[in-house]
Amino acid sequence: MPLNPADAEFVNRLQHSLPDDQVRAPDVRYLQEPRNRWTGKAGCVVLPRSVQDVALVVQACARSRVGIVPWGGGTGLVGGQVLPDGPAPVILSLERLNQIQGIWPEENVMIAGAGAILQDVQERAKEHDRLFALSLASQGSARIGGLLSTNAGGVNVLRYGNARDQVLGLEAVLPDGSIWNGLKRLRKDNTGYDLRHLLMGAEGTLGIITAASLKLAPRPATSGTAMMVVRSPAAALTLLGMVRDIVGEQVSAFELIHGQGLRFLDETVPETRQPFGTDRPEWSVLIELGLAQGQDAQAALETVFLRGHEAGLVSDGVIAQSAAQATDFWAVREMIPEANKRVGAISSHDVSVPLSDIARFIDEGMRRLATLGPLRINAFGHLGDGNLHYNVYPPKGKARSDYAKIVPQIQRMVHDLADEFGGSVSAEHGIGRLKVDDLQRYGDPAKLGAMRAIKSALDPNGIMNPGAVLATA
Repeated sequence: MPLNPADAEFVNRLQHSLPDDQVRAPDVRYLQEPRNRWTGKAGCVVLPRSVQDVALVVQACARSRVGIVPWGGGTGLVGGQVLPDGPAPVILSLERLNQIQGIWPEENVMIAGAGAILQDVQERAKEHDRLFALSLASQGSARIGGLLSTNAGGVNVLRYGNARDQVLGLEAVLPDGSIWNGLKRLRKDNTGYDLRHLLMGAEGTLGIITAASLKLAPRPATSGTAMMVVRSPAAALTLLGMVRDIVGEQVSAFELIHGQGLRFLDETVPETRQPFGTDRPEWSVLIELGLAQGQDAQAALETVFLRGHEAGLVSDGVIAQSAAQATDFWAVREMIPEANKRVGAISSHDVSVPLSDIARFIDEGMRRLATLGPLRINAFGHLGDGNLHYNVYPPKGKARSDYAKIVPQIQRMVHDLADEFGGSVSAEHGIGRLKVDDLQRYGDPAKLGAMRAIKSALDPNGIMNPGAVLATA
């Protein structure tokens, strides 16, 4: 049966069942997404103040077969937070569920509401000399619920894992409106199916995450940051192995930076301070170490540079001599997506491949795309976990609109290549609505069948984020 719209009659009933000031007319900020691919629709926006309020909304929608689109910080890049087609849904914003409910430094645990902003969570952990290691460019506005629902990645996956690896327990409202009270702070709880990992990465299609028990970590006693020029992506991977030989698993980040991204900074954000003067190396890496007490991060990075240089992997490098200089290095990496946006990508891709195949993937991708014309490619990302942002741009002086007709061909070419290498067409951004067809094309048939069965069992009315992740029938 099809879904019903959140029409005036339904919205009126919902207003009378909830406390004041929770049901509002849709505001434009809830109907847009960062890349402006779609404009969403909604009958209303609901801003609940408690998990009980969330349950009331879900129960009402389940009774009336009205779709629900969860909204965290609106920073998702694959359209999971907007519904452009079909009956107008309820947008359920979790931003008021932003309390830090408790922190136990001796356990390395914090409980935070789904609406808590990532940067605020990081700051609260820091007040207790702890680290919440999830870190990404949108952390000033991205919220915990959305980050967990999409299983977000970021720059620290190499050391601390994806979002799902940093969670001990969840509280959530399931599609029938029941509340799962799973906010345990346990490291071991071997009692059957693990609903945490079912909901994390489901992008709101199986339930609404309302709070989480987050795993904290000790703050490194000393840290060091460096940028080094490498001969090639293959040399960068060899250098990563060398760094691990020197400091073990204390590598917090290892980012691959392409010269095209640095040149885009020159074009669009020229005030960005780059570490190699007027030189724009074709390939470089940004390395951050976080070491234990008694270890010297500066000395470790000097050893990395010397050994890398002796091995012919590294030709130049700068080790940050202050926190301010380290911030400048990270600003280069963090401004690259903004420069990309200003240049205007024809097609952007968030892919992952096995680490040992990254260099071949980059080279083969460039070779195949060259058959379509003189396109510019910016291949950069989280080398340590195999995640590349492999983005394609028009030649200088041309606009992306000039290449609109070949966008599907570019996407298919890059995604086919990732699949050939045993990779993934969605490394850290999720499926949302953008990659529903890609999941159908490249997903394992048995996995897709199981996903559909789970969706049907938990959400038989299909009200939870309809059209996201799995295509609607």
